[in-house]
Amino acid sequence: MTETGTVATPVRSPASPPVLGGLGLFTVLIGAALPLIDFFIVNVALPTMGQDLHASASVLELVIAGYGVSYAVLLVLGGRLGDLFGRRRLFLVGMAAFGLTSLACGLAPSAWTLVAARVAQGAASAAMLPQVLATIQSATAGPRRAKAMSLYGATAGLSMVAGQILGGVLIAADIAGTGWRAVFLVNVPVVILGLVLATRAVPETRSQHPEPIDGPGTVLLAIALLALLAPLTEGRAAGWPLWTWLSLALFPVAAAAFYFVERRADRRGRTPLVPPSLLALPSLRRGLVMIVPFSIGFSGFMFVIAVALQDGAGLGPVQAGLALAPMAAAFFVVSLCGPRLIARYGTRVVTAGGVVQAVGVALMALAAWRSWPDLGIWELVPGAAVAGAGQALQLPVLFRIILSEVPPARGGVGSGVMITTQQSALALGVATLGTLFLSLVPGHGMQDALVTTLLVQLAIGILTTGLSLRLPRTIS
Repeated sequence: MTETGTVATPVRSPASPPVLGGLGLFTVLIGAALPLIDFFIVNVALPTMGQDLHASASVLELVIAGYGVSYAVLLVLGGRLGDLFGRRRLFLVGMAAFGLTSLACGLAPSAWTLVAARVAQGAASAAMLPQVLATIQSATAGPRRAKAMSLYGATAGLSMVAGQILGGVLIAADIAGTGWRAVFLVNVPVVILGLVLATRAVPETRSQHPEPIDGPGTVLLAIALLALLAPLTEGRAAGWPLWTWLSLALFPVAAAAFYFVERRADRRGRTPLVPPSLLALPSLRRGLVMIVPFSIGFSGFMFVIAVALQDGAGLGPVQAGLALAPMAAAFFVVSLCGPRLIARYGTRVVTAGGVVQAVGVALMALAAWRSWPDLGIWELVPGAAVAGAGQALQLPVLFRIILSEVPPARGGVGSGVMITTQQSALALGVATLGTLFLSLVPGHGMQDALVTTLLVQLAIGILTTGLSLRLPRTIS
């Protein structure tokens, strides 16, 4: 009671902002690791899959391409749905779907059933992964956000290398006679753990002003990405039929139509799938330009080295996977130093990383030229370790730069745009460098094909180093 006899009404404090704690961060990083591991884990499993399912080379390529294309096409939509319905909710739905589709992949009775399950698995990944970065952007701030972003970048890079190592170990272990199926079935217990943790530790976040789905933009983006990725991934194995050239010709038309539709929607006050105003952010735009060649070189190398070491050097899945262990170890160690290096030297750390990575790729090309066909773990150790260290100085920092100026309310859209760009480039890397390598093998032999492909990757590394000079000097 007050002095006048009236009842005092308690003043409600404004709702406290959501906070992502340590366990919650660990949980969403599981969600970040799973899709990337599954993109690369099949590289060392393809020969065994082909024998068991009696699958042709073109069908085996669809096992990779089907996942990558559906993943890339739906990522931006997944980010928008998280903004609209809640990121934690979409994360749970996507993770549960990822577990079910992983089970379907592991139990697939035929090659085409496996391809269909992989397409569905890619769609599940597209629902889950954008929520990771959007949650970090919305539920962390200041030094905690910088640390979380660095851990995300380290997790992403390490997952791409660890996928092939894990794939080789699981195939060789042949757990309960599952063979290659274990590379998919292993996801199921991890997903169950992730779902339990997510319900307890991941806060719900969403955009304060939910934006409706951009139907025309979604359709045009899907057409553009499919027109580019489908012929590049299937063209060589199919003999480059007419449809591949027609599809490639359609890509610039669909991309231009997408841009004009999005710009018109933005000018009319609507909310496009990829707002041009978002692309106007210098940090995001320049970071995206650099992440494209970086991801093309990275994924192309991972595919080519897996094929060359197994089919050319005669290594088994375990040896082929473990040949990349020095790269993974160096990436992990150096990535832990990233935040301190950035605080001291700014984004020129990325430039230094490009130089270091180029040296590592050159050392691996030299090892392939001098040691073939006895190319193995010890011959690759120096180059792989140096390249891994260089990659660790680039990838985590690039993620931070790209999203540094994106408003939290548009976190889902921003992360979706970034991951779509990265995933499309990963698929392009397998398609372009993989096609180059496999096309050179019949006429020039495995050694020359490998050395040539590594030299192309070296040129790509030099390009990314040059592009890094245009990045902002500091991260806001």
